[in-house]
This record gives sequence, C-alpha cells and structure tokens, in this order.
Amino acid sequence: MSSTDREAKAERIRHLLETEGDAVEANTLGFNQGRYESVAELEDYEALKGEARAIKEDAIERLPELIDELRATVEENGGTVYVADDAADANRYVRELASEKAADRVVKSKSMTSEELEVNEALEGDGVDVVETDLGEWVLQVADESPSHIVAPAIHKSREEIARLFNSQFDPEEPLETAEELTQFARERLGELIRGADVGMTGANFITADSGTIMLVTSEGNARKTAVVPDTHVAVAGIEKIVPSVEELAPFIELIGRSGTGQDITSYISLLTPPVESPIVDFNEPDVAFADRDDDRDFHLVLIDNGRTAMREDDQLRETLYCIRCSACANSCANFQSVGGHAFGGETYTGGIATGWEAGVHGQESAAEFNDLCTGCTRCVNACPVGIDIPWINTVVRDRLNREGGRDRFEFVYDELVPDEEPGGLDLQKRLFGNYETLAKVGSATAPVSNRLARLGPVRTAMEWAVGIDSRRDLPAFQRETLRDWYDARGPRIDPADAAREVVLYPDTYTNYVDVDRGKAAVRVLEALDVRVRVPSVGESGRAPFSQGMVETADRQASRVYSALAEHVDAGRDIVVIEPSDLAMFRREYEKLLPERSFERLRDNSYDVLEYVYGVLANGGDPTELRDGGEGPPIAYHAHCQQRTLGLDRYTTAVFDDLAYDVVESDVECCGMAGSFGYKREYYELSMDVGERLAEQFTDPRAEDRLVVASGTSCEEQLGDLLDRDAVHPIEVLDPRSRLR
Repeated sequence: MSSTDREAKAERIRHLLETEGDAVEANTLGFNQGRYESVAELEDYEALKGEARAIKEDAIERLPELIDELRATVEENGGTVYVADDAADANRYVRELASEKAADRVVKSKSMTSEELEVNEALEGDGVDVVETDLGEWVLQVADESPSHIVAPAIHKSREEIARLFNSQFDPEEPLETAEELTQFARERLGELIRGADVGMTGANFITADSGTIMLVTSEGNARKTAVVPDTHVAVAGIEKIVPSVEELAPFIELIGRSGTGQDITSYISLLTPPVESPIVDFNEPDVAFADRDDDRDFHLVLIDNGRTAMREDDQLRETLYCIRCSACANSCANFQSVGGHAFGGETYTGGIATGWEAGVHGQESAAEFNDLCTGCTRCVNACPVGIDIPWINTVVRDRLNREGGRDRFEFVYDELVPDEEPGGLDLQKRLFGNYETLAKVGSATAPVSNRLARLGPVRTAMEWAVGIDSRRDLPAFQRETLRDWYDARGPRIDPADAAREVVLYPDTYTNYVDVDRGKAAVRVLEALDVRVRVPSVGESGRAPFSQGMVETADRQASRVYSALAEHVDAGRDIVVIEPSDLAMFRREYEKLLPERSFERLRDNSYDVLEYVYGVLANGGDPTELRDGGEGPPIAYHAHCQQRTLGLDRYTTAVFDDLAYDVVESDVECCGMAGSFGYKREYYELSMDVGERLAEQFTDPRAEDRLVVASGTSCEEQLGDLLDRDAVHPIEVLDPRSRLR
C-alpha cells in the first residue's frame, strides 16, 4: 500500500468516526451488553451453541440431498423452487416472474441475500417500483445509502438525522421529531404501499427441508405482511439457510435474538409453510379477525448458490456457511463499534464474518479493503452462537491476498538467511511487522544507538512514508541485555532438590528484547514461591506473522517453538507465558498450525503467569513471600482481550484480592492497540478512538491517581500513550524486589 493509499484510508476512517461513529458506538455497545445479559439467563448457553453448530455442520455436510428434499417438499405443497447459479441467474428469474405478473410494485422485507443479488436495481431497471418495508432499510432507500449492519441496517443514523431526512423528503403537514412520530409515519405510508403491491419478497432466516417451512425473524411485523398480502410471494435465500427439520429450529430461536440484539426472543418469529391461504389484512383494524382468500397463492422459492458450493468445498471458508446472520461478531468487535460497516464491510456484508462472505460470493478482492480491521482478538468467536472461528477465516483470506506476488524475498531467522516462504509481493508494512523478531534482534544488538536513531524526526518521517508507522506513536525501546542474557548470566536460584515445581518461562519477543523487567519480575515471583525457573532459547511464537496473514511463516515458527518446548513437556515441566497473545497462540491458533497431538500437549501444559501464580498459592504457596498488598499501591487494572476470551483474567484479579490490593478494574474489553494495528498510519485514529473508552475509565476520579496495570504489551503501550503514565504488568506489582509504591 502506498503512502497516498494509507492517507486516503485514514481520511475515510476519520470521516466515519466524525459522522457515524457516535451512533454506531451507542447501538452496538447496547446490543453487545444486551447479549451478555440475555445469554446469562440461559441454563446452558455453551451446550445450546454446541447443538446449533452441530445442526449447521450436519446441514452443510448433507446440503445437496437437503436441496433435493426441499424442492420435492415445496413442489408437493404447490410452490416452485428455482436454484440460481449466481446473482445474474437469480435476478433473471425474479425479473421474468415480475413481468409475468405484470407487477408495478414489489415490496420487500429485509434480506441481506437480496442485497447480495442487487435485486432492487435489477427490477428498477425494468420500471418496477421496489419498496423496502423494514424501517431501517426504508430509511436507507430514501437516503440512497447502503446498510452498515447485518441486522440493524441504519445503525449509523441518529433519530435526529432520520427526522431531517423524512421532513426533507416527504414534507409532512407537521414536522416529525420523536421516534414515535417517525415510526407512525413510516407504518402508515408503508402499510399503503404493501396493500397495493403485486409481489412480496422476503428472505429467510432458515428453511426446513422436511416441510418447506420458512422461518422469518424480525423486529417489525412487515415481513409477515410482505409475505401474505400480495398474491405472489417470492422468498430468496442462500442454499446454506436449509436445515433438516422444523424441530431443529428450536436452538436458533433461543440464540438468534439474544446474539444479535440482546432480546430474549425477537419481536416476531414467523413460521410460514407456503403456499398458504393468506388472510385479507385490514391495516386500519389489524386486530380484527381475518377472512380467508378464495384465490390460490403463488409461491416461488429462489435458492441462491452464488459461490456457496465452492465455499462448501473450501476447507477454510466452509465454516462461513454456518453463519446465521445474527451480527454478534460485529457488535462484539471494538473496531466495528467505532466505525461500523461502511468501513468494516464489503459490497454486501459487514462485521467480522464479512470477510468469509465477501471472499466467497464476491471474490477475495472485495474483502481486501476491510480485512485488516480484524485484529484477531477472538472476542467474536466467543460471541458467535455457532462458534465460527472468524479470525482464522480472516487470516486465511489475508494470507491468500498476500499471495498475489512471487517468491523472491528473504527473511532473517536465527542468525541465518533462509528463503522466505511468503510471497514476494507482500506489502512491506506487513513484512516488517510480520518479522518483528528480526527487527527486535537487530534493535537489541545495536541498542541504545538504535533507539536514539528511531526517535529522530527525519527517521520517523521516513518510516511513516515508507512503511506507514505513524509518527505520533512512541516506538518500543530495545534493551541491550535481553532476558535470556540476564538469565544466562544469573542462573537459577532454586536448587532442584528444594523446588516445589519446575517451569519453563517462555521468553516472548517483547519480554525478551523490550520489557525485560517484566520477565525478571516473573522469574523472581516464581522463585519466591519455590518454583524453579528455566528460560530456554525459544523463538517467536508466530503471533506476529500470523496477524499479518503470513501463515507459512507462522506455521514454521510454531513448529520450531514446539520442537524447543517438547522436551520440557516430556520432562513434566509446565510452560509459563507472560504475553497473553502468545499464550493464545499455544491454546487456540496452534490448532490450525500443528499436528493435533502436538497442539494438545502444548495447550494442556501452558499457563498464563498469573494463572500459574494463583494455582501455586491455591495449593499451599506462601503469599507472604510476595509483596504485602495491604502496603502496596492502589491499582487501576485492565485485562488483555485474549486473556478475557480465554477466561483467564479472573486469575489476576483473584491474586490481587488474595493479597489485599485495592483494585479498580476496567470493564472495557479492548484497549484499541491490538499489537501492530495501532502503529499503522491508516488505523491510528481508530486505535485511539477505541482506546478513549478505556482512557475515560482510567481518568475517572476513582482511578486517576492509581498505579496503571495492564496484562498485555499492546495494552501497556496504548495506556501509556493515552494517559501519559507508564503502565506495568501485574507480575511486576508482585515482584518481591519491586520498587513500585
């Protein structure tokens, strides 16, 4: 990416932050909090998610036979099924149907699949009046804008903006102001349009193969009216929407509303088995009993392939087809919460899962513009009601986009030049961040000269121009004496005969070359608890290249790490890790990179450093050997996002509680730095915007004078920039030799 392209992207993000950011943030944070509260009421949330995933796995595995079964069922009911190869094929069928019915107006309920097809444009080209009946979609149709959210398409618009739009476009007798006035105006106008429509078009959240039943999940009653008022009903749906039976809808009814908007159940759950004898709807008296029609209904189900069969056969994109379009991935994503789908989205789809959908139905290039907005924090995986590994899909597509060049570069690994297995066309910025260990080695070997040079104005300007490292961001200061150097010179201080346990402290790149103090603190804390510590020669975990989509490099580094640590696992030693993103590699991402048995051994024998301290204390360790919390400083603590997704943040707070520290903990889930992301010129403003949510909590009177403590590298650096106060790792607070007061 050129410097000009980076600045253009940065300007686009600045514009969205200023014009749409507040509305998107308020709505997505509300949805996300609602999800937490709603799923907490479920008796066994994880089991329900497992059941839903199993149904989708089975359905996608048996998809060809389910399509055949569904076709037979619908045709037996008197309807028509058409399987469209692509968008053009589907639109041709819908256009011909509208022509056959001499349709002047088609009314539609919200459907992302119809957005994917661009069916509105196709029909309008034939002179058909197409009307969106979902309030949000209608607002965007009036404004001539695209959706910014899978579930709430107009999430980026405030009530005031919608009022200005309606008053300008429709010139009502009295200006519209309140939400009630806007809603009533839309209801009356859309009701008239539905009543006079010739064809009604809906999507489908699910379709059951056994009965042909369509499940529509909406927050408004428009979908029911759209389906049953006009004489002809057309449902457009991707082939992945099919599930085997009506009974298997049950877990999705429980999950879809909770996951998307935080509702225990969505306002309208409609199960239609068309064709049906539809009622005559009296819009003036909607509660009056309906009379049955005498004429026959005409129903057409248009099933869309449009790349889905190829996705099903692609081992890496296949999981995308499990998606139930709930938007939990978007609502839980800190970057999406700031800029919404007009930045974090492609031609049709938005949010974390958008990469898979865009690559599958529109092509990889459609995902290229927004793919890097996924930082791989994995919050969306925990939020997804069917457990899709969305960051992995993003990484795979990022890797494929990287591979559009040749293979003629080299990288410096373990003091030797080896052929680089990544493509020669890889963006220089990604190559730099993906080979961070090489940079750290050189920076450490030449420190402090390297640090002084890196701070010079002309050097920062050149770095910003050449590789897009924002000059406003402070750079890490490399240490001449690495953690490994210090440990080798010092040696272990616990005799094997006196040790209660023996561990290997993994020297992650940042701890080894930059924040050596936290590594030293970890050694001393563990030794104070009678744990013998080794610090072996082990390289980068693969996190850096993995985050840049350099999967082969990450795979190679993962194999080297496992080879170096396997002998310690064989000897019964636990692996203790300071940096949460590296531990997440061991416990999650290595499943994609290592043989199953190797991954399981490393996963089951690796621990967060505070998790390990907690375990030692819970099993008889002497807390008096650590600092006395009662005399220590009051703390403002922020847990790293991947600590949270792994469920490990509770161990740090438990240790602080046990040692009687006075702690105020942030409830903000993302600091905004996300490793290399916050250094990149094009994303600096977004990174800081996300971070402001955390800064607001730590500048609150309850926290502003406290020692700032953060569990991850990116969190420490971001808080340092936001607060102009240094942040330290929790292990440094516990260090018996700590000078923190």
